[in-house]
Amino acid sequence: MKSYKINVLIILGLLFMVSCEDYLDQAPESTLSQEEVFSNFNNAQGFVEEMYALVVSYEMQTHTFQDFLLGDDGHVNRTVKISGDIDAGNFNAVLSDNFAYFNNHYNSDYGSTGTNSANVENDNNFNRQRPGLYDGSLKGIRKANIIIESIDLMVNATQAEKDVVLGQAYFFRAFFHNEIMKFWGRYPYIDKVLIDDFEIPRPETYKEVALLANEDYKRAIELLPVDWDNEAYGERTLGENKGRVTKGTAYAFQGKNLLLAASPLMFANNGSSINTYQYDTELCDMAVDAFAGILKLADQGRYALASWDNYDEVFWKTPTNNAWPGGTEYIFSAGGGNQGQVERFMTSGVNRDIHGSISENISPTHNFIHNNFGMANGLSIEDDLSGNFGAQDYDPLKPFENRDPRFYRWHIIDGEEIAPKATGSDANQRFAQLWYNTASDAGIHRRTIFDNKKSTTGYMWTKFYPKVDGEYHSRWNNIIGNYSGMRMHMRLTDVYLMYAEALHASKGATTAPASYGLTAEGAINLFRNRAGIPNVHPNIVGDNNKFMDELRRERAVELSYEAHRWVDIRRWGIAHLDKYTRKLALDFPENRSSFTERLIVDRVCSYPQHYWLPFPAAQTQIYEGFPQNPGW
Repeated sequence: MKSYKINVLIILGLLFMVSCEDYLDQAPESTLSQEEVFSNFNNAQGFVEEMYALVVSYEMQTHTFQDFLLGDDGHVNRTVKISGDIDAGNFNAVLSDNFAYFNNHYNSDYGSTGTNSANVENDNNFNRQRPGLYDGSLKGIRKANIIIESIDLMVNATQAEKDVVLGQAYFFRAFFHNEIMKFWGRYPYIDKVLIDDFEIPRPETYKEVALLANEDYKRAIELLPVDWDNEAYGERTLGENKGRVTKGTAYAFQGKNLLLAASPLMFANNGSSINTYQYDTELCDMAVDAFAGILKLADQGRYALASWDNYDEVFWKTPTNNAWPGGTEYIFSAGGGNQGQVERFMTSGVNRDIHGSISENISPTHNFIHNNFGMANGLSIEDDLSGNFGAQDYDPLKPFENRDPRFYRWHIIDGEEIAPKATGSDANQRFAQLWYNTASDAGIHRRTIFDNKKSTTGYMWTKFYPKVDGEYHSRWNNIIGNYSGMRMHMRLTDVYLMYAEALHASKGATTAPASYGLTAEGAINLFRNRAGIPNVHPNIVGDNNKFMDELRRERAVELSYEAHRWVDIRRWGIAHLDKYTRKLALDFPENRSSFTERLIVDRVCSYPQHYWLPFPAAQTQIYEGFPQNPGW
């Protein structure tokens, strides 16, 4: 084994609102020998902590505002933004866009401080930065390989301590490969520390890389604990271990890795055509068995789906101040930044006039809401209007009535009371005014000319936005500082949804696997029952393609505004279809006498070019055998 010096940045705690044991008690940015770093558990775990610091927070990665809804679900009224470049098909700009989790902003390393002005001393907008997703993932892979190659140096550690250090390394090696693969596709699986010249040809298929990652997840499952708090090495950070990876975390991401590899885009492997209903059923079966592992832990009480009454605890309403959000559904997150960043994320779906934060506005698109948030009778609007499932409930002249309860829970609509304490000159802020005739004749919460702080579509979204005792946070009801919203990389609802998708793709809606006694139909009805809407209609269950569509719609609703959508519409092979390229606003006069859909963006998207980001040019020029993605 080749010995080398290791540059170490000391991570104080686990990256969010709580502080933990100060692992690796050396001066910041020390240079230690390999033997010193892995001399004992305390030092080795300190090195592991740096991999947690490299996990990208999609919603709070860089700058003062994060443009993180990159699919058909969000619209930002700003010229320089990542979602605008993606909508325009300008993928080469993605790595340099300021408001993007791909950008290595300020050439960031672990926890460095970024600023919006040259005058650092006087700038109050300090942000906790991490490297962009591509750079950070490569650094994470390297650190994982250093740990795996150095594990035998831990001579002053118990076997359990060595196991958990090694288990985290195997997990993160697979996880960071997956982070790159979600956006760039098939990528060489780097399983050693690269020091000298090297040539690693790009694999022919996504599947072969996913299978290598699967082996690492399997190793991680064997080595990681179910709960750090129940282990001797976890006692030093007792009660503050929620952010660390566990056996359940590894099961969940093992299943996700396999499902993504099985999905239509990866299965087509950039072929001339793509069938959105065609999956790799062998990988689907493997994914189901992986998800079954964590669902069994849920049955044992380790995790639980949040109830409808307690659902806000998953997103922002923590039981005590300064605790992690996520409730009983929490599986894994990047954590977050300082309170200013957290609040900018939490307010990003609501107009600045209401909350007073410096956040800009990400408007939910009408097409996303109309196509996915259906009716109280459990049907999509399309199915309700078809006449094939009974009497019609959707009234085009009253589009905000009789809707799925989740539509009302996670959106502000025109006329809704949002700031009852606003009085005097601010009294016009009390009710949402989202009507629109023209750019110069619109409600005060609707876009006017050159204003990037208002809704551009006719809706606001509130999934991470505090509402207590029926009253939202506002400038007149300042409650946001008591809460900390956070987007999760993985939560239990996502696991059930992916389990249902993989199972249905392989065995249909009504057959349970040998590994777990739940059908895809049963899994989807869990969420519908939670929200108080009927089960999936039997005629939909009986049609394989129709049920897959319904399953995807359920995923869109439950995981709305959680930054999964762009990955989903690409992996399903549908991102280039008109239904997913046309971003719409809903226009209506103040008296709501008519409603008109208006095209605000027609996205540039062709298959397969705009399904994968281009690699940095330097990456494809290191050696032969690493071709660029198609069309770039």
